[in-house]
Amino acid sequence: MEINNTREFSSFMKSGIYRLNSDPTTTITFIDPVLVLNNSYNRFRVSPSNYYSRFLIKQQQQTPIPRKRKRKNKPPRALNQREQSADQRHQEGRPLLLKAHQSLLGSTDILSWIRNLKSDLSNANAMDLSSRVGNGVHKSLIELGNAWQAPLYDISLYLCRIQEGGSERKVVEMFNNMVINDTSDDAEARFLHNRYIIPKESCFHMSKMEQIHRLIPVTLFPAMPNEGFNVIVIDPPWENGSARQKSMYPTLANRHLLSIPIKQLTHTDGALVALWVTNREKLRMFIEKELFPMWGVSYTTLLYWLKVKPDGSLIGELDLFHHRPYECLLLGYSHREGVNCEPLQTFKDLRRNQVIISVPGDYSRKPPIGKLLSDYAPGLKPARCIELFARELLAGWTSWGNEPLHFQESKYFLRKSTNE
Repeated sequence: MEINNTREFSSFMKSGIYRLNSDPTTTITFIDPVLVLNNSYNRFRVSPSNYYSRFLIKQQQQTPIPRKRKRKNKPPRALNQREQSADQRHQEGRPLLLKAHQSLLGSTDILSWIRNLKSDLSNANAMDLSSRVGNGVHKSLIELGNAWQAPLYDISLYLCRIQEGGSERKVVEMFNNMVINDTSDDAEARFLHNRYIIPKESCFHMSKMEQIHRLIPVTLFPAMPNEGFNVIVIDPPWENGSARQKSMYPTLANRHLLSIPIKQLTHTDGALVALWVTNREKLRMFIEKELFPMWGVSYTTLLYWLKVKPDGSLIGELDLFHHRPYECLLLGYSHREGVNCEPLQTFKDLRRNQVIISVPGDYSRKPPIGKLLSDYAPGLKPARCIELFARELLAGWTSWGNEPLHFQESKYFLRKSTNE
């Protein structure tokens, strides 16, 4: 058993993915997002200190905010019908989540890895790459994309072609345009006064919601009009008070999501659709009754993302009603519109009772689980994958949103040493 654990941990150091249990009825997987993302790069690696910035010791040493005067404890009120439904969903998943956390606490090698994160973070601080290449006022990509000058902005790509032994500089439109790194190496990019790291064999389309139709394959790939995407991951900026109060990003009303052309984006062989959702019952009802039916997605199952701290404990109490320490990924299948497809039963059976565990990054940043999803993608391999409302890039993926370069700024990366 120890040998198997050693092999599993050795594989984890390369892939960032560790299977925590051998129970055939459940799948519990630990993910280190930094290790997973590093597979998208050759000359760079993701900075642990920036990815896990919320857990840095220096943040804990900041002057504490004065606490408000405690209110008198009020007797618990009765839950309304919607809250009762949400609590019922929680109770259904609770045993699985507890089992997953116990599996983590029983894995000494992974637990040791997590608890060493803080020392790794402090060592990485001094090596972070500077994002700035000159003087100037930094504006968010969302602000720049909404400006009237947006069609005039260009981004410079510095591509390294390993096989050809050369490099080139390519200048392309920044917004409302497919920007492609078609090389097998990382690319560096410059836009205004910032530097960005673009993973190998990746592309992004940065635009507002009104331009999403430009992703439809017949427009995007004229030479392959029958192609599309086998995996479609969607992380909508759901309306919620927390994001609004913290001014993290602009949210989107539910009705706008109905117009996303999932059918037209679907590959001729079909697509696995994965939708991130919070634990609000209002959203779950909207998805089940309106959104998935409008998209033509057949809901199959869900996957839990359980969030833990660098000491292995949950980031919050499991039963705390409004702040659960987990989120859900709803999974379903889609057929391509206008294509004669086999019945839905021909799609792969999605394993139920799945939990992924990771230490979370910045606010609303999701762990990279494309490797886990691609195993269920219909059609030929490798799967063609796209993320909608993306805030970072992945090798081999297409990313769309109004700020897909958000976590690609060079400050989030370290340059690999020659001995790595």
